[in-house]
Formats: sequence, C-alpha cells, structure tokens
Amino acid sequence: MVAWSITAARTVADGIVVVVPDPSTTSAPTVSADEMGVDQVVTGGATRSLSVRAGLAAVPMEASVIIIHDASRPLASASLFASVVQALAGDGAGGVPGSHGADGVIPVLPVADTLKRIVAGKVSSTLDREGIVSVQTPQAFVAATLRAAHAGGGEATDDAGLLESLGATVRTVPGEPRNFKLTHPEDLAVAHALIRSDRAAR
Repeated sequence: MVAWSITAARTVADGIVVVVPDPSTTSAPTVSADEMGVDQVVTGGATRSLSVRAGLAAVPMEASVIIIHDASRPLASASLFASVVQALAGDGAGGVPGSHGADGVIPVLPVADTLKRIVAGKVSSTLDREGIVSVQTPQAFVAATLRAAHAGGGEATDDAGLLESLGATVRTVPGEPRNFKLTHPEDLAVAHALIRSDRAAR
C-alpha cells in the first residue's frame, strides 16, 4: 500500500517523508528509507496530527508546497496528486502557491447516501446533503500555512480541519471514486482486483 502511494507521489514531489508507527507498537518489520525509495522514514505519534507534525519536522524549510497523503488510500492516481498541486498554484503553469487565495486544496466527492443523525439509538433527524461532501487525500498546502496550523498543537481528522481553525481558505477539486480508504481486510481484496483489472486493460 505504501509503495503504491509513493509511486504516485513521486510524479509531483521533489522529496518524500514516510511516517510509520512506533516500532514498539506494531509487528510490522522496520524498513529503511533506502529500502522504501524515499528521503526519510520517521516515527509517528499517538494521533494523526502528531504523526503529521513528526513528518513536517523532517520536511526542509525551503519547501513551498507540502502534500499530505494517507497510505490507507493507495489507489489515488498520479493525476489526482497533480490536480491538488495545480489547483494550489492557481493556473497550473508555474503559479505561486497560494497567490490566488487558496491555502490548501483537498479532493472531495459528493455524498450519495442519505444521512441521518442518531441520538440514543434512535433517528432524530435527516440531514440535508446539499453542500455535503466526503474528503480524500492527497491534500496540498502552502507550507507556511500548514506549519502555522500545526504550531498550535491542535487535533483534527485531516489537516484541512486545522487550516479551517485558522480561518485559512481551503478549496476543493473532484476526488476519485476508486480512491477509497482501505479500512477492512476485504477492502484490500477490492484494491487488488482493481489493480489487476488495470493491468489487464493495458
């Protein structure tokens, strides 16, 4: 899963930092940066935000754009990585990141399911889906704004949430239906099937 994500990220990134769980908390083998084909491998923290901050500390300060991606979404295409980076630049042709008013760009999909609010095991209301989207990664950010958002030590389920707390502007691009999050064992089987289908079609 990580290797698939690295391959896509390499199409737009000058450098890659992989954040891994604390070796003492997992049975996964320890892998070096050379073995993974990345610039650095660092140990994450107890929460997502702490792990991102560990990764940020390893990113050179001269980086102007930072992309955050979850390896649990290994089917994100190279095109999606390019899409968020180009949208952050504004014109996709050498624009200055953030110059058109965006501090971050995230891929989203419209919500197709009916959404209900549950209280004490009972339906209390049906939510209006208008303007409601599901969020994916990769997410691209103006580096200085992302660092400022994390400087406060806050927690969020994605980095765009921390930017929102600063009042920063986060824009969206269309996500990819196949860029789903691998959460359950059967999700991995679906991902493998999609990969095999892609290869067979070539």
